[in-house]
Amino acid sequence: MSATNFPSDRSGRPDDAAPGDATAGAAAPETAQPAAAGPSESRSSAIMAAGTLVSRFLGFGKTWMLGTALGLGSTVNDTFINANNLPNLIFLLVAGGVFNAVLVPQIIKASKAPDRGADYISRLLTLAVLLLFGLTALVTLAAPGVIELTTQGYSPQQKALAVTFAFWCLPQIFFYGLYALLTQVLNANGAFGPAMWAPILNNLVAIAGLGMFIWIFGTNEFSAHTIDNWGSAQTLLVAGFSTIGVLSQTAILLVPVFRLKLGLRPRFGWRGVGLGHAARLSVWTLLTAAVGQLAFLYVMRIATIPGAERIRLQEAGDPSASTLPGNAVLEVASQLYLLPHSIIALSLATVLFNRMTRASQDGNRAELRDALSHGLRTMAVATVFGALALFALAGPLGMFFSGGSRQDGVMLAQTLTILALSTPFMSANFMMSRVFYANEDARTPFYVQLLLAVVYVAGAFAIQFLPVGQIIYAIAVLYMAGNILSVVISAVFLRRMLGSLDGPRIANSYIRMGYAALGSAVAGSAALWLLGSYNPDGFAWSGRLQALLTVAVAGPVMLGVYFVLLRLFRVTELGDMLRPLLGRLGRGGQAPAAEAGDAPSSAPAPGSSGHRPERATTSVDTGLIPRISGEFDAVSFRAGPDPERGVRRQDLHDDGRQQVPVAEYLPGEEQPATARGGLLSEQIPLPGRRTYQGKAGENPYFKKRRPRKK
Repeated sequence: MSATNFPSDRSGRPDDAAPGDATAGAAAPETAQPAAAGPSESRSSAIMAAGTLVSRFLGFGKTWMLGTALGLGSTVNDTFINANNLPNLIFLLVAGGVFNAVLVPQIIKASKAPDRGADYISRLLTLAVLLLFGLTALVTLAAPGVIELTTQGYSPQQKALAVTFAFWCLPQIFFYGLYALLTQVLNANGAFGPAMWAPILNNLVAIAGLGMFIWIFGTNEFSAHTIDNWGSAQTLLVAGFSTIGVLSQTAILLVPVFRLKLGLRPRFGWRGVGLGHAARLSVWTLLTAAVGQLAFLYVMRIATIPGAERIRLQEAGDPSASTLPGNAVLEVASQLYLLPHSIIALSLATVLFNRMTRASQDGNRAELRDALSHGLRTMAVATVFGALALFALAGPLGMFFSGGSRQDGVMLAQTLTILALSTPFMSANFMMSRVFYANEDARTPFYVQLLLAVVYVAGAFAIQFLPVGQIIYAIAVLYMAGNILSVVISAVFLRRMLGSLDGPRIANSYIRMGYAALGSAVAGSAALWLLGSYNPDGFAWSGRLQALLTVAVAGPVMLGVYFVLLRLFRVTELGDMLRPLLGRLGRGGQAPAAEAGDAPSSAPAPGSSGHRPERATTSVDTGLIPRISGEFDAVSFRAGPDPERGVRRQDLHDDGRQQVPVAEYLPGEEQPATARGGLLSEQIPLPGRRTYQGKAGENPYFKKRRPRKK
């Protein structure tokens, strides 16, 4: 890529330095030589994985408590989960893309103004809060219609309960949006910890509510909770505390936001804010998100059919009612199946996105291909094992989350075995989609999403005509087929872009990991057989505690055999994945970057202008497949710092002079890079880049603040 594609005077400062950025020119030489990119990426990935792991662990605790309280295969649980998923899905459908692709970049760019963006961010927050409140009020008042559109076959009694749950849960839309905004205000000012741990409070509050429910009303296993004996107090403890948890997750972020001392307050007057321009640049991302969420909502509508049929069979005295899996079974299986992806693949893809962006802007096709190959191979160490481990351990896992019913445990295990084997494909597609966004191509992901949405909607339409007992299993098969198809479609588009995808090397690694995972599954199966997992009356099926002990015994056996076989098969990617963990323990932190592939050399690519290319700061996760779980994923709204650049900026907390090292974003650009074109980049600006127009802090439409008289 020629130097003309990267003008050095985009913002009138060397290296595009931001105001107050001490790294400009020769200043602060000690910060101009950051640590090697490889270890930095590794540390960032490990920190993200650790925070996600704690949140996921508590999330599973909440899921276990919900199954204990209501029963996994109960109609009440199906009804609640459908209503509780609606706020997140509606937020993502209507506002999620706008927040991540439009508002977030504006906040980050404005934070570099002399007033740290106080005036601009106040206006954005005021506007966003008013819009969120209006959207939430409108959707909540329309709860009966929303339930009608998102369910199928509900009886009047079940529909009334669903509407009640919806009235309690839909206000979460407001708090989800406010959480996303406050998170980015914190991130833009270098505070990343609060947003990482806030979701933990959400889970703790929900768990507390479910604990009180069990204490007062008992578990479903010994005191069945049905629509007929359900009351308002039960609704408060289940749905009410779910919403209080989301409120708490948002409210706790206000404390660190106030500590920033930005002076945020309601401010009106939004002419010149630049949201219209940013929205036009983000149209492809917004369309991609909308298509995916609409397809997912339709699939979820079909998933409500078995729960409605279960009531009719129970009223008719048909014993087959207990064998019908509902959307609660699909939801729990989805959470389990997503675990390897959310802990390893998501973190690794987010960190490698920096490297992909640099390679794309430098026109380095080989480096971009190598980054993709490295990401696919490294995350496969976890996802391939995760697929076989979940498949082998599906029985005891199903029993553990069953709520005490062996039949419910069987239904969950059967659903999980279908989903588990497609885990590597889902993660691979997510990594492949990062290449499009690193190349500032938001149009191709829309085409991929559109093709997949057609498959999902057509498949779901056909599934509704199957016997009702097969619907949930068929939806799981549809998700598995969609995950595989998404990789095929993405590979076709990527091959056109990159010429080749390092296919033989990737396939060789996956095959060797597959053999190792298969060997570990065989060893795990032997342990499970000894523990009675394959006997309906065996130890593993005698209770939830016994099921947990079975997983605790068989899991480490599988993991140990897997590591041994990886060594025997010389899978070098194992070291790449373990390096972040060993680095945090003080061991093995400095590995050769060439071998690990963590990052390219810090030297500029031939023909480049020599400055460090810009990094996108938001997680542009529009979900190239419909969301398989309705759970709110706070990770999608956490923008990460630049892990390679520790800069010094003015800390205004105390006396206005203290200099502290912080993880800082790279400075914003006045014009998106794709507007200039490049070897790998079409002229399609990436939604999520900084699109705030004009010099920071100098918007002519904003009235100047008059200094207060002392």
